[in-house]
Amino acid sequence: MNTSQSEFVTVRGVRLHVRRWGNPDAPKLFMLHGWMDVAASFQFVVDALGGDWQVLAPDARGFGLSDWPVAAQGGGHYWFHDYLGDLEALLDHYAPEGEVNLVGHSMGANVVCLYAGLRPERVRRVVDLEGFGLAPAHPKQAPRRTREWLDELRDPPRLKPYASLDEVAARLVKTNPRLAPQRAKFLAQHWSKPDGNGGYVLLADPAHKQRGPLLYRLDEVMAIWSKVTAKVLHVEAAGSPTLSHLAGEIPLDEYKARFAAFSDWREKIVDEAGHMVHHDQPEQIAALIEAFCA
Repeated sequence: MNTSQSEFVTVRGVRLHVRRWGNPDAPKLFMLHGWMDVAASFQFVVDALGGDWQVLAPDARGFGLSDWPVAAQGGGHYWFHDYLGDLEALLDHYAPEGEVNLVGHSMGANVVCLYAGLRPERVRRVVDLEGFGLAPAHPKQAPRRTREWLDELRDPPRLKPYASLDEVAARLVKTNPRLAPQRAKFLAQHWSKPDGNGGYVLLADPAHKQRGPLLYRLDEVMAIWSKVTAKVLHVEAAGSPTLSHLAGEIPLDEYKARFAAFSDWREKIVDEAGHMVHHDQPEQIAALIEAFCA
């Protein structure tokens, strides 16, 4: 197993944790994890890389070893655009010049795809692992959505405690039955911390469980995607349960028509994998990333 080094960078008033693998002089791959996940999630892909790469993966604000913004603690909210600001600040720190290769999973994939459209001159390649965007919202949803947000401000969400690391690992396997026990044990150590009472708690601000009051505007997202000049590789699990969940009653082909906004887009379907494709098929994901970003 390749060992990562931990670094901390203060970004826009928040101290972010960054995992760095590989030779500091090697070509860089920036990897962004998904919602309720951590940077260590990419360990298995890093171990499967065959070439000489330097991988830099931050814990997003409020996740892993990164700090929780003071404004979000106790029932505040994480605004999605803050992830874009954090990414830009980290790129300015680690790669202030030239183009970069961006890899993102789920939430992280949505971040890198948007960033590539906002700063097209800075992005060379984008690898989107199971990033679909959300179902299009409608103005009539606004009253209920905003009321629910107000309700959660009164009664903020909480995270479940766990009795042991084995219980944390079991929770990971329950979510992803394909996850090998040894991988689950490794992830549990990075996904949680002792709670001071003999148990464990997830390394995540409970405020991430709170839905914001703003609606997802697909037309605005696609307008940004249309500005992407980098080549984009979309990697999707065969029969993706996440895609089916997001699409709901919308036919899958109709849902995925949104990707036509990208000027240079291609996809790869991965068998024997679920939403956590980088856990289920890390060797295949690593090979796809290397071939695409070489």
